[in-house]
Amino acid sequence: MSDLSHLATPGAEIAVRVTPKASRNAVVVEEGAIRVYVTVVPEGGKATAAVVKLLAKALGVAKTRLVLLRGETSRDKVFRLD
Repeated sequence: MSDLSHLATPGAEIAVRVTPKASRNAVVVEEGAIRVYVTVVPEGGKATAAVVKLLAKALGVAKTRLVLLRGETSRDKVFRLD
């Protein structure tokens, strides 16, 4: 899993691309973009919850500090760190 602690500044907006139903959970930085792979299915907000958990761990912050700004039902999501 990638260490994204250098991005953990209050007020930072973090854009991610989500891949649900992946073979394993992972946070990867590819070509400057953050990709989050989760094993859960994208229904009922389960995938988004898994993304928050993984992203918070990679950033080294609490899950409650991540606020979803855009992309609740989209693969492209933008989070703000409070």
